[in-house]
Amino acid sequence: MITPEYVQLMARYGAWQNTQMIEACESVPAAALLEDRGLFFGSVHATLNHLLWGDRTWMARFAGTPAPRQSSIADSVAETPDWTHYVIERLGCDALIQSWAVQITKERLGGSLTWMSGAAGREVTKPLSFLVVHFFNHQTHHRGQVHGALTSLGAKPGPTDVFLIP
Repeated sequence: MITPEYVQLMARYGAWQNTQMIEACESVPAAALLEDRGLFFGSVHATLNHLLWGDRTWMARFAGTPAPRQSSIADSVAETPDWTHYVIERLGCDALIQSWAVQITKERLGGSLTWMSGAAGREVTKPLSFLVVHFFNHQTHHRGQVHGALTSLGAKPGPTDVFLIP
């Protein structure tokens, strides 16, 4: 379904996009990041926290790294206490994802993963390649929400096209 090269590209793309989101967020008043902007998780900061939480959740499953602080989707919006911690932890998580990506093999991608899903309320087994696609799609989905909110605040988050990755 996917290759190790695809995983590496998407890990690089995600880190690039997250850096652009951080820069765009820092160009608007801090209070604006905490206001309910009508996103699925309300504010820009809450949505970015949820995304960090989701990345940590999947990396714990994929690579055995530490699980996120928060234990549920509902609490994911509080993964980091403030903007400074968010930036440090986001950049660290992106480095972790990139490190994992360069180690993934075609054989591992051909396997499956079984975990207890809080969202489904049961144990789930799926092909790993399918779950990795979901992982990157989840990132893109929520970054798209944040991009729209930041644009409405007058920020310029930068290009999102994969082919423009530096």
